[in-house]
This record gives sequence, structure tokens and C-alpha cells, in this order.
Amino acid sequence: INPVPRAMICTALAEANGGTLPDVEVTLSVQNGAKLAERTLNGRLGIVGGLSILGTTGIVVPFSCAAWIDSIHRGIDVAHALGLTHIAGSTGNVSEKAVQKHYNLPETALIEMGDFVGGLLKYVRKVPFARLTIAGGIAKMTKLGQGRLDLHSKRGQADMPALAHLMAQHGANPTLVQTIENCPTVAEAFLYARKAHLPMGTIIAQSALATVQQTLTTTPCCVDVQVYDRAGNRVGHAGPTLPPAALG
Repeated sequence: INPVPRAMICTALAEANGGTLPDVEVTLSVQNGAKLAERTLNGRLGIVGGLSILGTTGIVVPFSCAAWIDSIHRGIDVAHALGLTHIAGSTGNVSEKAVQKHYNLPETALIEMGDFVGGLLKYVRKVPFARLTIAGGIAKMTKLGQGRLDLHSKRGQADMPALAHLMAQHGANPTLVQTIENCPTVAEAFLYARKAHLPMGTIIAQSALATVQQTLTTTPCCVDVQVYDRAGNRVGHAGPTLPPAALG
């Protein structure tokens, strides 16, 4: 046990014993901890058989960027230590469940990267795998395809004129191009593209894959991108391919 919680426990015991530390053995446990742990991400971090006990005050700062990126790294470390050859980074629960079902992946292969795709890709350069899948919704994958490695809305919205230009390069007529450029969201633009039988999901997946390959540089890792809608339906995909630099 760490020094800080040890001191806290000893202080509490001494207070309860009239100021003198008693000769006792303390065991920390959580009732039904093993069952409750199934509802956490502990298994992906290598903590199995029960809940982890926070070591100091028991207080965690939620939504800490540094903590989230660190959990991404630890998840990758665990997957590597287990000898897994294929991991999948997802932007959220819907895409994670969908990609797990698509590839029949174990839980330890799933890395919930959220908006921090850059944090995942840069760490995979240090801890490579034979196969990497990136999965997410169409809006976040659009931003990834536009070169963003932090997909949070606070870092910027999708560039709709750039998306319209991309669709024009893949056969969208001038009217549709103008419509997409004026759309307030990628989701709305996707509906217009679907009506025009334009495979926007796959086009976006291809552009996102190019960003992933560029970020991985020479890492010899087969990568693919899977794009899902909010219901978990796959609406686009690209790959798997090796980064161009790795092929030479």
C-alpha cells in the first residue's frame, strides 16, 4: 500500500483506539468487487478479479486529457503484453461495439481513444501491432481525414468547403457540391450524398486512412478505417493497407 493511504489508515485506527496505534491487520475489500469490475475498464488495463482501490484521496478529476491519453497508452501496453496482433481504437461506445462485433475482437483489444486519435497513433509507433483498426462516426472521421489528430469540437469543426471539394473529386455534381458546402453538419451532408448514391462514408474513410498512414510513417502496421452511423451501421470503410513508407 502506498505511504499516503497507509498514513491515513493508521491515523484513523489510532484515533479509534484512544491515540495509540493498535496491533491489527487491515484488509481492504469491496463487496461483489469482481462482479462490479465487469462494468469498468479495469480488464483492459490488466486489473482483473476485482475493483482497484484508489491509492490516495479516492478522488479522480474527470475528463482529464492527460489521464485519458495515459489510459490509452496503458490499454495498448496491456494488449501488447497479452500478445494481441489486432487492436481497434474507437471514438465512442457505438463504434466500439460495432467494430468489436465486426472483427470478433476480445475486450482487451479495444482502445477507447475518444477524440485523442493522435495519442493512440503516436504511441502505436512505439508499440506496433500487426493490425490496427480506427473506428468512429462520420463527423469525427471527416475531421481525421482533414488532418486533425484531436477530434474534439473545441479544437474545431469539420471543414465543410473542404468536404464539398472532396466529394466533387469523387463525382458529385455542382449542385450537390454547393449543398454540401452549405450544410451545417456532416451528418446532414451525408444524407444528401446518400440520396445522390455517392458513397461519402467510404470516401471519408479513405481520406482518414491517408491521415493515419501519414501519422504512422514507417510503422509496419496494416491499418483500416471503419465509419459507423449513430445506430452502429457501417457506412464506409477503407483498408487494410500498409503505410506507403513501410512498403518500400
